[in-house]
Amino acid sequence: MQKNRTNWLVTILLLLGSSVILFPLYLTVTIAFKTPQELADSLLALPQSWRFENFTDAIYLTGFFNALTNSAVITVSVVVFTLLTNSMVAYAIARNMHRKFFKFLFYYFVSAMFIPFPIIMLPIVKQTSAWGMDNILGLILLYIVYGLAFNVFLYVGYIKSIPKELEEAAIVDGASTWSVFWKVIFPLLTPMNATVGILTALWAWNDFMLPLVIISDTDMATLPLVQYIFQGQFSTNYNLAFASYLMALAPMILVYIVAQKWIISGVTKGAIKS
Repeated sequence: MQKNRTNWLVTILLLLGSSVILFPLYLTVTIAFKTPQELADSLLALPQSWRFENFTDAIYLTGFFNALTNSAVITVSVVVFTLLTNSMVAYAIARNMHRKFFKFLFYYFVSAMFIPFPIIMLPIVKQTSAWGMDNILGLILLYIVYGLAFNVFLYVGYIKSIPKELEEAAIVDGASTWSVFWKVIFPLLTPMNATVGILTALWAWNDFMLPLVIISDTDMATLPLVQYIFQGQFSTNYNLAFASYLMALAPMILVYIVAQKWIISGVTKGAIKS
């Protein structure tokens, strides 16, 4: 009887949680396909005529494809270079934690996670402007550097769980430190790489504050920044606004669907010790 009550309670909680997630998504989809009159008549009802012209109008008014290209270039570049550089930094720290310098470096990176961005926002804006980094390249570099603290924290804990005997065996076979990392350690980081990659992709794609204060050219604006500008210009046209929101949301949904499979596969491989 107690087990049945627990199952019902868990089921109710899952249904409530799903509703909290699905209801806003339902509103986003339905509003994006409605006409202004249908939206005024009923917020919750399905569209009577699915108006695809909302999407074409939103694409034209927001310069969607230019912003999509900017966001895609930034997100892909940040994810690739984050995985390559942050994993190397974490490997050097994890295998040298017995040394004071690397131990200090680890806690230095961890302490950076507790510094709010608004505190350093103004100096960063002034410095990037002085160095000519108020562009996409500067934004990519800042994302890689800002993600270093949290990613090192994740990577170090995972690398310390990998047996050192694997590296010692590779060194005995004549492998260099560089070869040991890329041929032995990096493939074993697949589960953590998937986790860091997803978190970094979601952050770089959805971030609004950093592009807002760094990017000075509207042609370099990312999707969140374009949505903000569009909402300010057409605040009463919710149909077009929600159509643009839905288009900006779609790529991350696809990334999540694909990456979820990679995480499950990576965790399975990482759980098997030969």
